[in-house]
Amino acid sequence: MISRRHLLAGTAAIAMTPATAMAASPSDHVDPFIGTGGHGHLYPGATVPFGMVQLSPDTSNKRWDSCSGYHQSDGSIMGFSHTHLSGTGCPDMLDILLVPATGEVKLTPGPLDNPDAGYRSRYDRASETASPGYYAVDLTDSRVRAELTATTRVGLHRYTFPAGEGGHILLDLAHGAIKWWGDKDLILDHVSLKLIGNDTVVGGRQVFQWAKGRWIFFALKLSRPFARADLYSNDKRADATDLTGTNLKAALHFPDAGAAPLLVKVGISAVDIAGALKNLDTELPDFDFERVRATARAAWDSELSRVRVDLASETDKRIFHTAHYHALLAPTIFQDVDGRYRGMDNEIHTLKPGEVSYSTYSLWDTYRVLHPFFTLTQAERLPGMVGGLVRMGQQSPDGVPIWPLQGRETDTMIGYHCASVLAEAAAKNIPGIDYHAGYEVLAKRAFTDDLHGLGLYREKGYIPADQVDESVSRTLEYAYSDWCTSKLAAHVDETAAADALKHRAGNYRHLFDPHIGFMRGKRADGQWVTPYNPHSLGHDQAKWRDYTETNGWQATFLNQHDIYGYAKLFGGLSAFEAKLDALFTEAPNAAEASLADISGLVGQYAHGNEPSHHVAYLYAYTGSPWKTQQRVRQIMTTMYRAAPDGLEGNEDCGAMSAWYLMSALGLYPVDPVSAVYVFGSPLVRRAELAVAPGRRLVIEAPNNSPANIYVQSVRWNGKPYRKSWIRHADLIRGGTLSFDMGPEPNSAFGSAMADRPPSFT
Repeated sequence: MISRRHLLAGTAAIAMTPATAMAASPSDHVDPFIGTGGHGHLYPGATVPFGMVQLSPDTSNKRWDSCSGYHQSDGSIMGFSHTHLSGTGCPDMLDILLVPATGEVKLTPGPLDNPDAGYRSRYDRASETASPGYYAVDLTDSRVRAELTATTRVGLHRYTFPAGEGGHILLDLAHGAIKWWGDKDLILDHVSLKLIGNDTVVGGRQVFQWAKGRWIFFALKLSRPFARADLYSNDKRADATDLTGTNLKAALHFPDAGAAPLLVKVGISAVDIAGALKNLDTELPDFDFERVRATARAAWDSELSRVRVDLASETDKRIFHTAHYHALLAPTIFQDVDGRYRGMDNEIHTLKPGEVSYSTYSLWDTYRVLHPFFTLTQAERLPGMVGGLVRMGQQSPDGVPIWPLQGRETDTMIGYHCASVLAEAAAKNIPGIDYHAGYEVLAKRAFTDDLHGLGLYREKGYIPADQVDESVSRTLEYAYSDWCTSKLAAHVDETAAADALKHRAGNYRHLFDPHIGFMRGKRADGQWVTPYNPHSLGHDQAKWRDYTETNGWQATFLNQHDIYGYAKLFGGLSAFEAKLDALFTEAPNAAEASLADISGLVGQYAHGNEPSHHVAYLYAYTGSPWKTQQRVRQIMTTMYRAAPDGLEGNEDCGAMSAWYLMSALGLYPVDPVSAVYVFGSPLVRRAELAVAPGRRLVIEAPNNSPANIYVQSVRWNGKPYRKSWIRHADLIRGGTLSFDMGPEPNSAFGSAMADRPPSFT
């Protein structure tokens, strides 16, 4: 298991009747540069919703803040590659790099601090532009204007060289993301490169990086023939048109490069070269750049129009629509146009009619709110997204998917949170998913597998801190996975297993120290580990960190599923609320080591990382939802900005953005498998969600303003609604949810026990 802290299909348009103030084209408000600075780890390049190709510039391939291949502070561009990760904390991808250039051929990029030493080029920041499905930049050293667009499986480049001059395109198959921990080399195998005629290049490689042993194949076609092609192996010219090796490159020469724009289209596949060729010819038979760009934008407008909003300012619109854009970048389509895909067993499979294969599941991050957001807005895709997890679990030698990427299991982060995604889908009655098969995959992990401390967890009810690293977080997350699996077991009538797992979901109790009111590590002999400081990452930071990307303060609020039972350990709901208050006001301890992932602090609440994301909503369970309203409005307006450094932490494949989206709508799934949403403080004045064909959910808060952040009352379909939460089953039928907002708290709203959210039921 890798912990990040160790590493420091098209969709039809939705017919809706927008409100007068709502944007006709939400793409107009999307800024792909948000999150490309700071620690957002996002890329600005061209892609379509859930696209298999992400065609984007690479500024660096070996820095933590360049996990996506791009960081706005780097200052030079190596070239343009076809696969990128969206906001992850680990690096991979950056496949099939193209470098348009003039002058002599340079075969290596050179260092970031010396662009002149290699093929990287400085660029004109003022010329750099990006919008959904399109990216453009002027490379100042190369004197080439580069424009990018994409279909689902094909990237299309348009390069404008200096008039009257020649140029070349370098294809670098040795380029890719390089990890900075352990073995830092990019290990490649089965690399092939072949010329077909004078306008086509094909090849592929197997990459051993974060996702060890993943496959990528490509087919490249040019809008006009090259005059000469030079192939290189280990940076030495090879007199051949068909090469195999580990470090292969090709320089395609065009003496007439400046006569007219040169277009290059590249199809990719994880199956084989034939698949890449078929993807290329099927999705893009011509070189019509403007048509592809317009089609990509139309696809984005269609998807983004599923949620139409009226917000108070243009800045808020920019942040909201960009968050929605980022939420639709992953998971990514992972299949060829003929239905073939590479499974987790490394075998080639063919999908049945109606099935879809996806990849890139950052489940530890995305189960919390991205997948719940999809249950409201992506009904057609859910059978593929969720059903694909079941297939992965059946095919993978590693069993239940943890963080699957491109047909490989990265085994990154802790717990097994596909349990939440599957159980949530069952609780919300999502059709087209084999829940019995899903339960079998999860049951093997819950009852049989012995890895990452699970055997000790079953034996003792907790993971000993002197035997397994990050023991507290692991214990708490296994308890939540037990709860999720128990709900799925009940759904498929495995009653005995459901009861046993629900009982085991209370194992969090074993690591709560009632004398100090914190979750802390316990040794195998049952004694608490020492020393203990709730600001600390663990009792022995040189060897044992007790928490995963959190400290004792943050981990103490990891419980999502049994809030009322948990509150009893503190002495009751009032004491639990006081502890919540203390979390948001506790000062940091500068003497304690921390992590870059623990960011976006409000007291000890850390919005820059997902374990804290549900915490502000816990006040609804204590009968003080007005405190939730105050905190979530504070977080929305301070932790999200319309700037490259506009995110407080890694985007994590849509997780950070989905928190904002749901919170701006006034809803949050504290426990996704409970199939209810807790109310917050809606930022929208009005929103319309296409929740199903012919059905829409309208959310209204007409008197919303920066001052009016508190919910005074709620109406559902015109009738008074007293609860501080609402069921998914109600929202998905469509209707109108109205919030009356005001400048002062209404302490009576949602305070009665009968009006508080359910938990552990």
